[in-house]
Amino acid sequence: MIGTIIWAIVIGAVIGALARLIVPGRQNMSWALTLIVGIVAALIGTLIAQAFGVATTAGVDWIELLMQVVLAVIGVLIVTRVMAGRGRA
Repeated sequence: MIGTIIWAIVIGAVIGALARLIVPGRQNMSWALTLIVGIVAALIGTLIAQAFGVATTAGVDWIELLMQVVLAVIGVLIVTRVMAGRGRA
């Protein structure tokens, strides 16, 4: 159980960092928020991959990984827009 939680944090950090590298420009996000976006994207991406039957393959699950990164990019964009809106008030 604790290993699963640690693994989710590590994968979330990697997915979140990849998303921030892909999104152009400067994002006004903390590392903790990046981690949360990455974890949520990884979990949702895995659920979608399981629904389509591509979550468990021999070797690296590239389709699942792509889904996770795309969802994380969307999450980073949403958080960046929300944070930018807060500064204008």
